[in-house]
Amino acid sequence: MDTVLQTHASIPQQLTALLTGAAFCVLDSIGWIRVTGSDRVRWLNGMVTNSVQALTPGHGCYNFALNAQGRIRGIANVFAPAGDPDALLIETSRSELSGLMAHLDHFIIMDDVELKDITSDRFGVLIAGPGAASAIEALALPTPSELLSIESAPWKGSEIAVIRAYGPLVDRFELWTAADVAEPLQGALEARCTWLEAEALESLRILEGTPQYGTDIRDQDKAHDLPQETALAGTQSRALHFSKGCYLGQEIVERIRSRGSLHRTFAGFELSGSLPPPGTALHAEGKPAGELTSVAAIPLKGGTVSLALGYVRREALERKQPLTYPGGTAMPVPLPYTAARMGGN
Repeated sequence: MDTVLQTHASIPQQLTALLTGAAFCVLDSIGWIRVTGSDRVRWLNGMVTNSVQALTPGHGCYNFALNAQGRIRGIANVFAPAGDPDALLIETSRSELSGLMAHLDHFIIMDDVELKDITSDRFGVLIAGPGAASAIEALALPTPSELLSIESAPWKGSEIAVIRAYGPLVDRFELWTAADVAEPLQGALEARCTWLEAEALESLRILEGTPQYGTDIRDQDKAHDLPQETALAGTQSRALHFSKGCYLGQEIVERIRSRGSLHRTFAGFELSGSLPPPGTALHAEGKPAGELTSVAAIPLKGGTVSLALGYVRREALERKQPLTYPGGTAMPVPLPYTAARMGGN
């Protein structure tokens, strides 16, 4: 069920709410896959980069799905739901759901495993910001303390599952329930939180330095990215488990770890000059040095800052070579973008 809410705040006000209060939006960009069958744990553990076999009920883990060449084919959280002990749940973006399902299904050979798209059965909202926990607790709902853990509670005749999502800059929670609770849940949250538009949420993503599949992590003719190239904001350290056993693409991942042979890395940049489009090339000393994949002019309390995410050759970073693009310069900066540099936000 889709409910359209009127926007009550400007983009700068929405971003301020994210950084200092609480804001929410409908998670209509998220898809879910239910994995069943007696071989589900063993099989899925061999298809993703983290340890599915180590999950206990009510907990999840962040994963890459790789091809045999170690290139990223998808990003997903995998959960062992306490209320559904005969299944695993995969949470991914709707834009990559069909591709990820096709990739996984290709490797179900003699295994007792079934995949089912259950996206239409679930309604979700994201609540983010320093005040997110208080807003959720005001609804008499739990706020899990562990990352990717799930706690459920009854609300207006339905069950709501609360997930603590990854948030390197501010707290994030996801609330998932049945579609018939959508309208009252949105109404209750609108009374306590600022409504978010996609532009404000994208600004937060870039401030946090979180790479997005299909935008910053590519699987296309132009680029096929490797897990260790996504090291920014702890992405690869959260997703890669080096002692869990064999999985698709593991040989390449282990070879990179043992040899340390990466030539580029994902990074954040503060831009000076005109705002370039995504895909703009970076140069160092007149030579190609990388590419910007996400770009935004972000309105902060101390003024608008132009930030970008992208890839850069490691030697350019190590030698502190000036990075340029047509119309400006790109200064590597640590991300998440710190509160001190956000003018007190």
